[in-house]
Amino acid sequence: MPRLTSIYTKSGDSGRTQLSDGTRVPKDSPRTELLGELDELNAALGVAAASGLPTELVQPVSRVQNELFNLGAELSFGRPPEQPSVVPLVRDQDVLRLEEAIDRNASRLGPLRNFILPGGSAAGAHLHLARTVCRRTERRLVALSGESPVRETCLCYLNRLSDALFMWARLANQAQHQPEILWDPAKY
Repeated sequence: MPRLTSIYTKSGDSGRTQLSDGTRVPKDSPRTELLGELDELNAALGVAAASGLPTELVQPVSRVQNELFNLGAELSFGRPPEQPSVVPLVRDQDVLRLEEAIDRNASRLGPLRNFILPGGSAAGAHLHLARTVCRRTERRLVALSGESPVRETCLCYLNRLSDALFMWARLANQAQHQPEILWDPAKY
């Protein structure tokens, strides 16, 4: 477990930051951009949790927040072969658990006949926002994978997570009796 003895170190004042393996990189490098996106995604989930999630989503969202820290820990190493074996990883069973949640919710919510507009209840809207941040994070991970090795499970996890967040947003809106507003391209 990391131990934070000081919140500020001044070592990043020059626009460079240190990765977990000691490598110093620019704060706008693809890896640090990705780590920032993971942090934003986790914060978006925190806002969703604070907005009053339905009881059945509290534990899954909390679990995902922890898994995002695992993903960030793994990706905070600039040289993957030098990553210590104690670093927690997002696993294939985490991807499978998201798939099972998506399937369960899809059968419960029924099929969509059209795109829906993000919104609804506060929790639903925040989960929709988290979904869009997740998609951006996934794009950053794809960009990083073009220059550095990335485990396929990491890519699969973010892809499934965005789908799960979409279903959870729908579920949150249903729990709050908020109707889904379908996209109507001819309406305006």
